[in-house]
Amino acid sequence: MTTLGKMNERPFDVPQATVWYLSDVAEARGRQDLWTRQYPQRLKALREHAIIESAVSSNRIEGVNVDRMRVGTVVFGRQPLRDRNEAEVRGYRDALKAIHERASELPISEATIRHLHELSRAREPDGGRYRQHPMDIVEIQPDGRRRVRFSAVDAAAVAPAVTDLVHQWDRCMTQRTVHPLIALAAFNLDFLCVHPFHDGNGRVSRLLWLLQCHQLGYDVGRYISLERLIEDTKDRYYETLEQSSAGWHEGSNDAWPYINYSVYLLRSAYKEFEARVGQTESPRGEKTGLILAAIGRATGPFSVGRLQAQCPSVGVDLIRKTLKKLQAEGRIECLARGRQARWQKTAKW
Repeated sequence: MTTLGKMNERPFDVPQATVWYLSDVAEARGRQDLWTRQYPQRLKALREHAIIESAVSSNRIEGVNVDRMRVGTVVFGRQPLRDRNEAEVRGYRDALKAIHERASELPISEATIRHLHELSRAREPDGGRYRQHPMDIVEIQPDGRRRVRFSAVDAAAVAPAVTDLVHQWDRCMTQRTVHPLIALAAFNLDFLCVHPFHDGNGRVSRLLWLLQCHQLGYDVGRYISLERLIEDTKDRYYETLEQSSAGWHEGSNDAWPYINYSVYLLRSAYKEFEARVGQTESPRGEKTGLILAAIGRATGPFSVGRLQAQCPSVGVDLIRKTLKKLQAEGRIECLARGRQARWQKTAKW
């Protein structure tokens, strides 16, 4: 039985940490409409930036990379694409567009799951098709050794498992047996354990997460990239996923590490959203705000290239102009010049 199925069947205790996270997210959601009503013009740049970050980060987590100088063209342009990686990033953009524009029209169903996979795979022949072979989730260790982290359900059981998972979600939403954010995280965990597709399961899981958030009224993913936050905490993401998938086939898994991670991530997105909107004076100022936020997250020396990767919607000229201004204010210092230039924050930051 799936994690969500178990939760629907019998009462369970919610850890205290989860309760606090849920409370914080509920309060932030209550303020969400206020921010969006008061500052509609401030959110345009945030929406554009979130789409870029989401398309790039979700693919980069899976090892799909594109030239950062081409990101804007790939995501928003209509020019021909250069390779398969660019096609998958644009395909993910198409899936995001469908979710942002038609969330209320996309039920959590097998058809929607297959459609999102088809879009994110840029309409490859395997798009929307369940896998036909066994699937092991393999971790390649630094010394080259391979370790099977998890064995997904048998190929013959994929379709029934997805059908049951969708049924359990519908039951949860109808009967309100589980808090919706707990149900969302449990659904996401179960989907990744079923692993219905040969490739692209992680990306589809993140698209479903965003879609379910929209349908539940948690719209922060329109303005802050949930995928980028996952990429920033990738080690914790994989760690909690492994912890919570252990014993899944036997129905003895502990889902709370992954559930706590998921709710905490949503809480982090709301905190960043409020900080971004609160400090923004105009759409033009938001571009500088994106740079400042990226520098603020840096834990050591950083480069122009790193800031470009974290702020793909911002031009390199504005990044350099902002660095010079911060240097003049004494908030950052230059450690090396030229092509290998590195910067770091000072005590004035």
